[in-house]
Amino acid sequence: MHDHLPATPRFSRRWVLGMGTAAVAGLALTACGSNDDKSTTATTTASSDPKAVAADAYTFGYPLVLMDATRASGGAVNQFANAVQLPTPDDKQVVRLNLDTLYSQAWLDLAAEPLVLQVPGMEADRYWLMQVLDAWTNTRHNPSSVAPKVGAGVATPPFTYLVTGPDWHGSVPDGMTQLPMPTNTSWVIGRIQVNGAADVDRVRALQDQLKLVPLSAWLRGETDSPGRVYAVDQSAPPPPKQVAAMDGPAFFGKLCALMAAEPPAPEDAPALERFAEIGIKPGATVDSLSADLLNSGAAQSKSQLTTFDDPQSKNENGWKFSTDLGSYGTDYALRAVTAVQALGANLAEDAVYPSLFGTADKDGHPQRFRLHFPAGQLPPVAAFWSITAYDGDSYLVPNTADVYAVGHQIPPVPNPDGSVDIAVQSEDPGSAVPQGNWLPIPPTGKFSLSMRLYAPKKQALDGDWQPPALDPVS
Repeated sequence: MHDHLPATPRFSRRWVLGMGTAAVAGLALTACGSNDDKSTTATTTASSDPKAVAADAYTFGYPLVLMDATRASGGAVNQFANAVQLPTPDDKQVVRLNLDTLYSQAWLDLAAEPLVLQVPGMEADRYWLMQVLDAWTNTRHNPSSVAPKVGAGVATPPFTYLVTGPDWHGSVPDGMTQLPMPTNTSWVIGRIQVNGAADVDRVRALQDQLKLVPLSAWLRGETDSPGRVYAVDQSAPPPPKQVAAMDGPAFFGKLCALMAAEPPAPEDAPALERFAEIGIKPGATVDSLSADLLNSGAAQSKSQLTTFDDPQSKNENGWKFSTDLGSYGTDYALRAVTAVQALGANLAEDAVYPSLFGTADKDGHPQRFRLHFPAGQLPPVAAFWSITAYDGDSYLVPNTADVYAVGHQIPPVPNPDGSVDIAVQSEDPGSAVPQGNWLPIPPTGKFSLSMRLYAPKKQALDGDWQPPALDPVS
């Protein structure tokens, strides 16, 4: 599961709109990992069996087809759509909502010309991230408050970027930093830190200052680019269900058409040669191909993806998470599994989401738990961190204190020795425990915790730092 826009309706609990939707909130993906800057072994098999080839082609193409369906459901292109409120336990449309950031997303069409993306100046301690994904779900750029990634001579905001498509060869205007994209369809997922309900209006004002303008208009001085409130057509089935409803011929027909518009990467050439042997290639039609072959290949891929195992996923003191998402190289299975479970996953350098799953009661009696951070061992981040509690269905936990997360909006109070204890229990622990040190969970049944680390430091990714175990308190 993932962070996402609070208003997204009717998404399956097995799939949620990837809004860091980035990154994966509460999910250790079961897939083999890689990234673009290192050589990887393609996850297609060497078999020449046509059904196996069709299955591999489905795995290869699923992210592209899902991205297209998601784009089609997203409304106007080249315009930001902004989430404008924090979630509450009454929000049941999507799972594992976060209370740390408000999202601003935009689907880009770069075919006609580049788009100017401008991020306004913000408070020095306010985290922001502008994740830019290609049509194949790879994160290609990730400027943020921690690393704005602007050109030489640009030291202060606003930060101005020029997002360009694969066929553009013009000159970049002074003061802009080029963000070249390999596909004309691109997806910007922006996140701005929000410090509780009282801070929402400030974040909305910052959202209004985000700019997304065609280059030609920008050069004419036409820089206004009003965003809109994020909304989804509730009468339409969610994109994953749309793709799941496609039979083999429909899926592969769509894939072939999309590959002609959004070319695969050069390193995909060996896989494409193999798929072409059964007639699946950019711009092809599949009318003459066996429907039984395409249907059985699709079914085999879906079955394989549900059982895919990732030896690189981490399990530290019961907290599960992945650090190999967001950029996939030729690891097509990882790319597909991530699209299924967490479309739009962040790079680990931007955010990771260790999550822990447990049972709130013992033989029907509520249990009390404790998270103990030794002195100096709070989550190591360059931005900020939080821990959010969820019920057995991955929704926020109703409680009389209206506390759903700790660490960010409500900083915990340290003990005299500098250590920090978080009481994780349903019952109010009383005045002896500060508000920021109590995280309510349900009195009975399953529950889970998601620890969000924004701009995690190296030691959080390589295991030198580990989240503490959740210990029962007698």
